[in-house]
Amino acid sequence: MSDAIAVKRAPIHAPMAQFQVEASGELRVGDQNLSVLAERVGQTPFFAYDRELLRARVAQLREALPAQVKLHFAMKANPMPAVVGLMAGLVDGIDVASAGELKVALDAGADPAEISFAGPGKRDIELRQAVAAGVLINVESARELPVLAEASARLGLPARVAIRVNPDFELKGSGMKMGGGPKQFGIDTEQMPELLAEVGRLGLAFEGFHLFAGSQNLRPESICEAQQKSYELALRLAALAPSPVKFLNLGGGFGIPYFPGEQPLDLAPISANLQALVARAATELPEASLVIELGRYLVGEAGIYVTKIVDRKTSRGQVYLVTDGGLNHHLAASGNFGQVIRKNYPVTIGNKAGSVERESVSVVGPLCTPLDLLADRMDLPAAEIGDLVVVFQSGAYGRSASPEGFLGHPASVEVLV
Repeated sequence: MSDAIAVKRAPIHAPMAQFQVEASGELRVGDQNLSVLAERVGQTPFFAYDRELLRARVAQLREALPAQVKLHFAMKANPMPAVVGLMAGLVDGIDVASAGELKVALDAGADPAEISFAGPGKRDIELRQAVAAGVLINVESARELPVLAEASARLGLPARVAIRVNPDFELKGSGMKMGGGPKQFGIDTEQMPELLAEVGRLGLAFEGFHLFAGSQNLRPESICEAQQKSYELALRLAALAPSPVKFLNLGGGFGIPYFPGEQPLDLAPISANLQALVARAATELPEASLVIELGRYLVGEAGIYVTKIVDRKTSRGQVYLVTDGGLNHHLAASGNFGQVIRKNYPVTIGNKAGSVERESVSVVGPLCTPLDLLADRMDLPAAEIGDLVVVFQSGAYGRSASPEGFLGHPASVEVLV
């Protein structure tokens, strides 16, 4: 719009470039000023997700990656039903990690044939639900096999299975490593011959393999290496499989920049690597669809967390902005969700984002614990009681990954704009 200006690209605020700032200095989210959106929502704190940014991210991936590669959304990153409903119409499939997520995906209209169900502790009832729904079950334990066989026989439906493999390598540079070494995820590579034989003996509908080495990686060379090793491992295991491979999930791991100095992931090398794997699969695994499973990369940068300043106080020279929400809604932003050394998420004062008057402040939530810290001595626009603090990069692992019941404060809400 003519009255909108681009955000200045200071390193610590680089993720703000996803959003616009009005000439008045106020952040714009979707098609509304932040203060107007807050009135529409009717409360703080809240999470807001921009549907156009979600569409743009999927379109960016479609353009960058080979057309033959299927794109799946790992909905654990953001299970808000409205977000899942939007994503179900944009991507090729949905990956779920519980029967609760499975219900959300089915209610959102996702195609059961393109839903996969992973998780290391699936209850028997969840396995039976998955068979009844006709979704693909990523088997993570030999214990699951007889349960699936019994459900298949009783329901008269094929139990569609892929084997989640715990490989003998890791995704270097990952925020969280989910494969390689001892892990609760998947079946160790060395156990696969026996397990695949059991799948065949039980007559389960084998479809392929799922490999997920790690998450939140900004090094394309590491992602390419993991994809190559995953493909080679799946190719070796295919020779032992009871039927041809139809499904090969190469995992994800695509990261987004959160902290100063981090750069957006370069998709070009990943695209070239996947194109080479697609060419190989055409002859080596001719019935297989290659799948990339992404969560954070699809939704993380499209969301913000908004909380209101309820107090401003100075303690021995340090200014504290006290807000009505904190780690109870956004555990990750407080540094207590996987960070070894706490770093600040990108933060601004949303109704004064364009202000040139700035100060060093700490932003803390209302909880009675020193862990409730959203920004530690950050350079932010000068703020007062009633102003709106915005935490960027909040579209993934926000509300659903946080202890909302902790200390009994009011819950946050979510909106898709």
